[in-house]
Amino acid sequence: MKEVITRFPPSPTGHLHLGGARTALFNFLFARHHKGKFILRFEDTDRERSKDEYVDSIREALEWLGLNWDEGPFFQSKRFEIYQEYAQKLYAEGKAYYCECTKEELEARKKSLLERGLKPRYDGRCREKNLPQGPGRALRIKVPDLSEIVFEDLLRGKILFPPDEVDDFIILRSDGSPTYQFAVVIDDFTMGVTHIIRGDDHISNTPKQLIIYQLLGVSPPQFAHIPMVLGSDGARLSKRHGARSILEYRDEGYLPQAVVNYLARLGWGYGDQEYFTLEELIEKFDLSRVNLSPARFDPDKMLAFNAFWIKTLDNGEILKHLRSFLFPYSIERFSEDYLCRILESVKPRVKTLKEMAEMIDFYLLDEVKVEESARNKFLTPQIKPLLETLLLDMERLNFEDEKILEREFRNLAEASGLKLKEFAQAVRVALTGRTVSPPLFEVMKLLGKEKVKNRLEKAIKMIF
Repeated sequence: MKEVITRFPPSPTGHLHLGGARTALFNFLFARHHKGKFILRFEDTDRERSKDEYVDSIREALEWLGLNWDEGPFFQSKRFEIYQEYAQKLYAEGKAYYCECTKEELEARKKSLLERGLKPRYDGRCREKNLPQGPGRALRIKVPDLSEIVFEDLLRGKILFPPDEVDDFIILRSDGSPTYQFAVVIDDFTMGVTHIIRGDDHISNTPKQLIIYQLLGVSPPQFAHIPMVLGSDGARLSKRHGARSILEYRDEGYLPQAVVNYLARLGWGYGDQEYFTLEELIEKFDLSRVNLSPARFDPDKMLAFNAFWIKTLDNGEILKHLRSFLFPYSIERFSEDYLCRILESVKPRVKTLKEMAEMIDFYLLDEVKVEESARNKFLTPQIKPLLETLLLDMERLNFEDEKILEREFRNLAEASGLKLKEFAQAVRVALTGRTVSPPLFEVMKLLGKEKVKNRLEKAIKMIF
């Protein structure tokens, strides 16, 4: 069996977004499932809009997702000689011809056809002129007489186009640059691509590409056109639906495992299974399981996937991704064991790594800043004697047993005529600086006696 080769060919005119990332993922999974190759190629012939920063951003996003390519990245802007070579071959064989029609003339004819209710198409007036290459002349394909244009889509079955669907189209512009339709065929052919998995908005490009393959005398790859990702309202996915670039999700505290899992489930399924590792996706991925109905992006569901993977992954893996959010706290001072125990305590309570970093900051600070509203409400003169008693009793308290700690707190509160909740909340504010945190006795156990004593002393000094 021929080696499977897929490709992902983004245009570096913007960052990698969800739709493009899903296309990259499906190509990656298909190649890996069949033990083939996955190629990265940048279609950067739009010189004005293509930027190096977007190349770097797309590469970084793919690497973060774990979609590592086997060959490339290739750049169309560096392959012009190859396109010229194949274009001149078609010209020499009489399968392409030079056209001297100006842009203005073409626009005028197009307008005239539209006004008469006709489909705009090139009328072939330069077809038999046998013009040589020259300034201002574009190279057009001489479309052969066809009874039909047909191909077998791996998802949709036979797709048929009428023969008049394609006119004599340009493959080299008058400045010598290749058009998209030509460059993509030459790239796929010379790179040995066997399967093209792309959005169904590309179906209309396929007839022209098939004709180029025919004129080159080579068999085309197999095509699979996957449905687009839509917003929750059924419109094309955009930022107004909550969709962001892949790196923005990373910076908001999403895990790559969660993003990959959610992207795979956008239009693909395997029975009732909801959650997949990348390895499981590679093992189970099959184009026959792609749903032909457009998938709808649900930001809440994606967030739920992220919460699941935060709870599920081991703490060491979580810590690897969390480190960038903890940069201000110089966490190299702490042992990995201490950091992992902290993570274990908050994993069930957060949905993003950003939330996690905000929730655990008091564990990593030498001195917490007490919120003014919390201080005014809970660090009161009435509570001060009880905090002082707790401080005196500190050495005899067993921090390792949360139930014993709770009993001691309850006894102290009752002896002072206060409710346990009031007392516990005052201690929480003293230790964390705020009114919401993981369970208090869990916090005390993780902080340890020395830090608890220091923070209680500082809190007591705040009370007048």
